[in-house]
Amino acid sequence: MALRLVFMGTPEFAVPTLDAISGAKHQLTAVYTQPPRPAGRGMAEQASPIAQQAQRLGLPVSTPRTLREIGVADAMRAHHAGVAVVVAYGLIMPKQILELFPLGCFNLHASLLPRWRGAAPIQRAIMAGDRETGVAVMKIEEGLDSGPVAMEQRVAIGPDATAGDVHDELARLGARLMVSALADLEKGELHLTPQASVGVTYADKIEKAGTRIDWRKAWNEVHDHCRGLSPFPGAWFEHTSAGRIKVLRSTKGSGAGEPGRVLDDELTVACGEGAIRLLELQREGRKPMRAEEFLRGTPIPRGTMLH
Repeated sequence: MALRLVFMGTPEFAVPTLDAISGAKHQLTAVYTQPPRPAGRGMAEQASPIAQQAQRLGLPVSTPRTLREIGVADAMRAHHAGVAVVVAYGLIMPKQILELFPLGCFNLHASLLPRWRGAAPIQRAIMAGDRETGVAVMKIEEGLDSGPVAMEQRVAIGPDATAGDVHDELARLGARLMVSALADLEKGELHLTPQASVGVTYADKIEKAGTRIDWRKAWNEVHDHCRGLSPFPGAWFEHTSAGRIKVLRSTKGSGAGEPGRVLDDELTVACGEGAIRLLELQREGRKPMRAEEFLRGTPIPRGTMLH
């Protein structure tokens, strides 16, 4: 018998899973997502990627500001769903909501739990220099990403891979993983394994105050910082005439010098130890550019000091 389920998600990361579930034989009764938010230069309110996709699929959409609002639990109960699928929803799941689903609530989380529980697992894994990450299907409990794991899939993090690269790969893999988990759940064959009590780390939300590049750090730390924050919110430095510049892609450079000093005509920059070569940059209000194109419009000659 097909599962009757509710989907809960918000950002682009959740869209492939919604698409995969809608293409399966399960009964998708409702989609919950966060309310519209101001976005773009005009800061006009914009529906979430999941809301937009759900509308294209002809699915009903609900956008409560919190799941503790009066009437939310009753409205969700009226869907008579046996299971909820949650992918980067962004709202806390209170006990009264978790108890509505006889088969449970299952979350797709972008890390190998218990490492990087929390809000920014992809970014934090890269910023920490991890060489491997993955996606996990986890049954939600009241704790933060602490529930038992049903399935996981590991992927390597390439030495120059950005958070955007890993995000897209995990979104695709996660969609297939969730469909597999639901198929096993339907057959009564989904097995849950408690998370290890050792190796727990937390992926704190990315704050803009921590996005500026510190050239005094070793080249690999600067590199991991840049790629872990790419494409959003972006690691950045100040240039005397061009203002704030984001670094979207980088790689290991060669040479040494005063931290922040440009060492050649290809945007190799000295760090506290070693050097990093900048491959893709973006000025405020401009499109991303490869370094060679960027330098034609914004010269940064050898010897320039970046701050």
